[in-house]
Amino acid sequence: MNTPRAPLIVVGAGIAGLSAALAAAPHPVLLLSRTRPVRDVSNDAATALAQGGIAAALAATDSAAAHGEDTLIAGAHHNDREAVRYLCGQAPHAIDWLRQLGVDFDCIGDSDGLDLGREGGHRCARIVHAGGDATGARVLAALGERVRAARHVQWRCGVEVDGLLMRGDVVAGVRVRTAQGQEQCLTGSAVVIATGGIGGLFAATTNPMSAQGRGLALALAAQAVLRDPEFVQFHPTALDVPGCVQLPLLTEALRGAGARLCDRHGHALMQGVHEDSDLAPRDVVARTVSAALRDGRGAFLHCAGLSIDWARAFPTVFAHCRAQGLDPRTQPLPIQPAVHFHMGGIDVDLDGHSSVPGLYAVGEVACNGVHGANRLASNSLLEGVVFGRRVGAHAAVAGAPQIANPARHTLWIAGAGPSLTHNRLNWLQRCLGDVLGPVRVHARIVATRKRIAADPELARSSQGRVALAMLDAAAARRDSLGAHHWSSVTVPESVDAVIRKRDVAEAGASMSGA
Repeated sequence: MNTPRAPLIVVGAGIAGLSAALAAAPHPVLLLSRTRPVRDVSNDAATALAQGGIAAALAATDSAAAHGEDTLIAGAHHNDREAVRYLCGQAPHAIDWLRQLGVDFDCIGDSDGLDLGREGGHRCARIVHAGGDATGARVLAALGERVRAARHVQWRCGVEVDGLLMRGDVVAGVRVRTAQGQEQCLTGSAVVIATGGIGGLFAATTNPMSAQGRGLALALAAQAVLRDPEFVQFHPTALDVPGCVQLPLLTEALRGAGARLCDRHGHALMQGVHEDSDLAPRDVVARTVSAALRDGRGAFLHCAGLSIDWARAFPTVFAHCRAQGLDPRTQPLPIQPAVHFHMGGIDVDLDGHSSVPGLYAVGEVACNGVHGANRLASNSLLEGVVFGRRVGAHAAVAGAPQIANPARHTLWIAGAGPSLTHNRLNWLQRCLGDVLGPVRVHARIVATRKRIAADPELARSSQGRVALAMLDAAAARRDSLGAHHWSSVTVPESVDAVIRKRDVAEAGASMSGA
């Protein structure tokens, strides 16, 4: 009698998780996600919001080596070169695979030739799009359809993974909590974490608000090693909507089509800053936009006069603007930097192995070094497909190391930690936005870290654990590198005093409004 094989457990249903689940075939897969797909799209996956396309060297004048060099330059040469070579070399195959799954990429006219765009940091046009600025949603829909049809995948929605099931120091499964509050332990051959990023920990982000580092908290609870958690990418052109935390993205492809960054007087923001001007790497542009806002000059994206078919090329952007009463065809668009991507994450090799046996990670939650200190535009969806397929196939075969005598090893739960209340989360978001922004002050980071560590509720929460890891890493990296950039401005008074003043003022405002 054949004993059923334990499934590979994949946590997260974005582009990386879905790609991993498909690649694991024929090994059984248990796919777990927080929310149910809506209109064929997982409604809390950052993938669905991705307007930028997928980078791939497809033009006759382009090459994987050139794509790789642009990736290294954007990443401040902090990248893992082997990971970069693999990513860029596999990019054309990833596009072919997605087309086979039914993704209808934009083509030139009525031809079969792909319409290649250009974005910041790329020295040539190599960005493949679908539905104009709806690439992420289109790709996610195609992957979701294939996963639901796959006989080897069981997709369980509406569950929160709040702990890892450990047999000794080996990951043996997960603990899930249903919407009704019921807990259940699920065993598997191994666990792949594909839970996305940390944008929801900040006061301004382009990510879903659910992106609060839960996967990182799980890994920390199991004593997994993190890598480069201080590197946070800010997208320089989020639409500035007052009072909103999750901000609409204004894709970099707009600047590739000729849009310009200007202050409120119409002066070009990037003139003399970088040789690539408006198409400079994101960390450079984000710091420039941030400085313009800090100086009171304002920051705007000018799209007026461009020869753009908005309905075809940028329907998502156009809809966002019109929802705010703005017309990008005639009006400058107010912008601000917003957290967009986390280059750091769970330390893994190219096959997704973490430092904990049986625990794998892939996508934004993982760090194999491919992005270095700053991600090149449109390499994130590519990473999800390329490494999702590699990690899923490997984890299905390798699983976790065999334990000689399982009975001698006690089962225990590595819990991610409780979630913060809305008010405490709001405080943390504003603090991290203040101290881990495009430009950083060491004293502020140290003071904020001290404040969080001294607060039991904050320190033991899943969000607080991740915040402390990011702050520790930022404080330890004393030189500016990529997205981690130290300010030369001195702080005139103690940061603890600044924080206390702000807390007192906010408490007073709250009391007066009660």
